[in-house]
Amino acid sequence: MKKRSLRPVPRGFSMAAAALAAGVLLAACASAPPAPEWQMNAKGGAERATEAWLRGDPAVESAEFARVRRELTGTGRPDLVARAELLRCATRVAALVFEPCTGFDALAQDAAAAERAYARYLAGQAGAGDVALLPEAQRAVVAAGAAPDAALAGVKDPLSRLVAAGVLLRAGQATPGVIEQAVDTASAQGWRRPLLAWLMLQQRRAQAAGANDEAARVQRRIDLVSGTPR
Repeated sequence: MKKRSLRPVPRGFSMAAAALAAGVLLAACASAPPAPEWQMNAKGGAERATEAWLRGDPAVESAEFARVRRELTGTGRPDLVARAELLRCATRVAALVFEPCTGFDALAQDAAAAERAYARYLAGQAGAGDVALLPEAQRAVVAAGAAPDAALAGVKDPLSRLVAAGVLLRAGQATPGVIEQAVDTASAQGWRRPLLAWLMLQQRRAQAAGANDEAARVQRRIDLVSGTPR
């Protein structure tokens, strides 16, 4: 049987990063029947919504995510919708938007244990019993405890690395090295929204430490990214 072609994954977007949180990014294999249309539509919509959010286009993100929800609710499976909501919340954490994951919360009673563990992880509240249920990259960072820099550097996927950095900050464990890695990761991907958020955090910490030259340097980067005239 001819393998069904898939649209290219946007640069920097990893299915591995979203596999647990989005469970909708499914592809047909060569020996199986073609994937249902809803799967393909949800997959493409999740990719486009994620990329739009990270690049700072909330209107596109909102429209694409609405399409994802329409496709998934058509299956009558709350677990799939819950995973999509977790993916959306993960992108917020990556950009330091720390808000309740209300979309997931409304579906939590029908979510699996791994999904509820991931939701607690995103909230910076993962317990010892949650660690084994997390994706491998997140498990390594959580296990690193008070020395997360090396573990974070070992996370290959950019989105996963930014999410892990956001969780570390939310839990009060973000070192200067973690912040620098987050800045570099967002910069390398051209992800304007998280880059600005992490640069602003970096600047505040420099100001608090009295490092005025460093704070001014970071401000110049912020101006460049935000398009502020100088």
